[in-house]
Amino acid sequence: MTNIPISPIEAVNAAIQSHNPFTNAGIVQEQHIWGKKFPDVPTLNAHASNAVFQAIELVRTSQSSQDKVTSIAITAQQGVGKTHLLSRIRHRLEREGGALFVYAGVNNYTDLNLVKYQFQKTLADSLSKKGSQGVMQWQEVAAAMANEGFKAINANAPNLSPQDLLQRFDKVYVSWLARNKNLMDRLIKEVLKVKPNADPYIVRAILWTLSETQASFAKEWLSGYELAQSNADALGLPNPSKTSQDREAEALKNIQQILNLVSYYNPVVICFDEIDVKNAFNEDGLPTELVIADLVKRLHDTLEHSELSRGVVIITVMLPVTWTQKINEIQDGTPDRISKYTGRKPIDLRYIDSESLVELVTLWLNDFYTISNLLPPNKVYPFEESILREYGKGRPTVREALKWCAENFKVKGDILPQDPFERFEIAFKKEKEVEILDYLDEKNNSLIVDALRFAFQTLKGQILDGETSTGEKLEQVTIEDVVEIEPKSKNQGWINFKIVGKEKDKIFKIGVSVLQYSHGRAVGAGMWRLIEYKTFDITRGCLVRSKNKEKMIFKNWDSYEYLKKLVEELGGEHVDLKLDEVKPLIDLYSIYKQRDLYQLNDEQLQEFSQPITRNNPLLLEILSNPSGQIDGDTIEEDTIEGEELLNDFLNPSIIEETDDSDDLTELYN
Repeated sequence: MTNIPISPIEAVNAAIQSHNPFTNAGIVQEQHIWGKKFPDVPTLNAHASNAVFQAIELVRTSQSSQDKVTSIAITAQQGVGKTHLLSRIRHRLEREGGALFVYAGVNNYTDLNLVKYQFQKTLADSLSKKGSQGVMQWQEVAAAMANEGFKAINANAPNLSPQDLLQRFDKVYVSWLARNKNLMDRLIKEVLKVKPNADPYIVRAILWTLSETQASFAKEWLSGYELAQSNADALGLPNPSKTSQDREAEALKNIQQILNLVSYYNPVVICFDEIDVKNAFNEDGLPTELVIADLVKRLHDTLEHSELSRGVVIITVMLPVTWTQKINEIQDGTPDRISKYTGRKPIDLRYIDSESLVELVTLWLNDFYTISNLLPPNKVYPFEESILREYGKGRPTVREALKWCAENFKVKGDILPQDPFERFEIAFKKEKEVEILDYLDEKNNSLIVDALRFAFQTLKGQILDGETSTGEKLEQVTIEDVVEIEPKSKNQGWINFKIVGKEKDKIFKIGVSVLQYSHGRAVGAGMWRLIEYKTFDITRGCLVRSKNKEKMIFKNWDSYEYLKKLVEELGGEHVDLKLDEVKPLIDLYSIYKQRDLYQLNDEQLQEFSQPITRNNPLLLEILSNPSGQIDGDTIEEDTIEGEELLNDFLNPSIIEETDDSDDLTELYN
């Protein structure tokens, strides 16, 4: 393993001055539960998250109906990390599976008289979030139900993944309709053989989430919303007009039915967060905390006697004073139902200590430096570990610690040189030292496009003369602009951009297409557009593609005929993409993306880049007059049938995109 060199301190300091990753870091909101996770110290309050996962295992494996529903109360002061903990639980379940996750941010419950109806909406919305199988949690359940239906028809039927079903469902449904058959009716019939007590309409709605066209309407119906009648008719679901009070009266039954179904396949974790809402009451005068406590009790009692297979864990998060002065004072058994798993003893979260603080700061900074493509002199730079440990002895909350980090995230002394060119040199040196990746791989096609586009933009207004490495001439070439290709509906992004300019007062418009793809159809999709000079208003087409064995163009590909026409008839060109020629351009583009870090404006970047770009062999080759001949070394006489077959299987998305784009262009005109 090679040692990665430490980044220049000037570049590290510039990054620190440009962005403070700790700003607002202690404020965790609902989007952080579902979105990208925060840096997490697994050992911090591990006793609480471990208890949750142990409870999940209990309800999943227990044979006792009394254990199929359990609950945990978690208490902590503001800022200690309650929502951080829930984020950890959610992201572990998303990563590893093991349970479905429902998050109820109670501060969003605006009408405490409709709390059950609002929780039904929470349940439907949470199950619409991505689960461990990469699709909506609803769709995971729907796929499991559908597979049960298939096995009811044929016990040896294979299990189809949610992705397979999503790809096929609408096509099969339409195919059945063409034969005057209803796929949904038949599928529900088979599912109800296994689930005879399930609500057939809820089963139908869940199965509809497998449809790309109907999933959003199915989710709305499961949330309790009224649909447009035409949508309800298409789904085959009842759609009576109801008041909010009517929906509140029915919500608990709907919640029970939904949880009965989904928990048959996976445990369900329900989290009530932020129940300590001040100055909010229902019409009976009960504050938010007691309204939610009553809801948890009702859920516990309703579900405990249901036909749950994998169980439910209910987590309620609150301030310690809420537990001691409100929840624990309730006399009807509610506290036992809110804190069942730990025997009416809430789990208290702990403050951060010195070791955890160093680990937390290290994680935050690792993300920061990774994104900035930097390696700092030490893992907690610009902090000193001894100072972090000393601050941690005071046992701050996580929020207090992150706020302290935000206030002290700074470096001493001068950050960057005063001279902007020196700052540019520092940046370019840093980029040149970056480990060379496989930039010529097709996955980096768009990066090469962006680097070329930026490089040509730096040459706008410059007069270029000279000769390329292949002997082609440039005489008084001026780039006037770099523009997008129109019409976009026909181009579909295959010609990446157009260079508009003059050579000896003769106007040229070069369409540039970088095509590093291995699959012949993808190359062909770009190539046929490059020869459509009139359609895309170009005077020359330029294919940018490596001329090596991996990027051979086979004679039996359509793109071979397109290439012949481009080069031999239309005066176009095939330019060889070489790593040593494109790497400096990628470096410049990387500096452009980080220009704020180095305090460089667009004009300075253009000026400082020109000595590099105006002499770059790749750019000059694209601008020069073509030779009019195809390089024979880039063409392969025969293709191996097996290789073509593998490409078809390994790159199905490219086949679909290239086939469909042509068929749909008329829709956009």
